[in-house]
Amino acid sequence: MSAREMRMEMFVRALLRRDFTRAKAHMEKLQKMAGSNEWGRGYSRAVEGIFNALKDNDTDSLIVKIMGEHNRELAREFLERYEGIVNQDFRDEYEKGYYTAWVEFLRAYLSQKTLA
Repeated sequence: MSAREMRMEMFVRALLRRDFTRAKAHMEKLQKMAGSNEWGRGYSRAVEGIFNALKDNDTDSLIVKIMGEHNRELAREFLERYEGIVNQDFRDEYEKGYYTAWVEFLRAYLSQKTLA
């Protein structure tokens, strides 16, 4: 497991505990690890969006629906879809970074043993 994937695991665990102070610290480290190129900007945008949706309990967002209902099947479905997007050659680096963050997040989320 890469350092970024381990950091993503910590980010997910903090979000599951609704520890937004710690989650924000992990998010900032993830953003720093991703860098400031196009790929990194896409990655950072996704992580920040996930964080903000959960912090604000945005009931219209996908991640609040998945985590609020502990919907593993929906998470798996989106993981497959996003893995496909990451591997599409015609996608630009920003999109690849954005969807890579989602893939890593969903993998980390699904790996948690305490989910319903």
